[in-house]
Amino acid sequence: MTLPQSAADGPVLGPSGIPLPTTRISRFLDAIITAVGEASSWIWTALMLLIVYQVVQRYAFGLGSIKMEEMQWHLYGIGFMLAIPFAEIRERHVRIDVLAEHWPARRRLWIEAFGLTFFLLPFSLFVLLHAVPYATQSYTIHEISSAPDGLPYRFVIKAFLAATFLLLAMAGVSRLSRVIAALRLKT
Repeated sequence: MTLPQSAADGPVLGPSGIPLPTTRISRFLDAIITAVGEASSWIWTALMLLIVYQVVQRYAFGLGSIKMEEMQWHLYGIGFMLAIPFAEIRERHVRIDVLAEHWPARRRLWIEAFGLTFFLLPFSLFVLLHAVPYATQSYTIHEISSAPDGLPYRFVIKAFLAATFLLLAMAGVSRLSRVIAALRLKT
């Protein structure tokens, strides 16, 4: 897999093989998603340190903590959730283009636009519309872990679900703007 090749504002050829120009909106949204993605990459370092701490506590001192175990699960979930939109704008998701790789670029762009418009964006908005009340209700009732000595503030992990799909919708809008710009080019 090669890294995307780009010109100043010219088409970018990503791993999908579809050359896409950048747009003002794609640069703006991609910058936000990239900042969140790069900042959230530190979650993996924190998770690794937490796991090492937990292992030392358990095997060296015979101590265990439900809070620490739940914190591991939460960090793992948050790390993966925030990686989804970042991977989308970097074209790092698995793509199966067995048929499409032989199609003309213009047809592939139309299929990409169709998929973004009728699948990715509606799904992201659907989940977002359900995730916000889900997190809000958790906050309102002061939901805590059902485990004895578990973590409080269950709404935090639920709020990351909403944040993930907001960022994923932003990634979809960014990519759609680039696809539309590519369709407008005379190729």
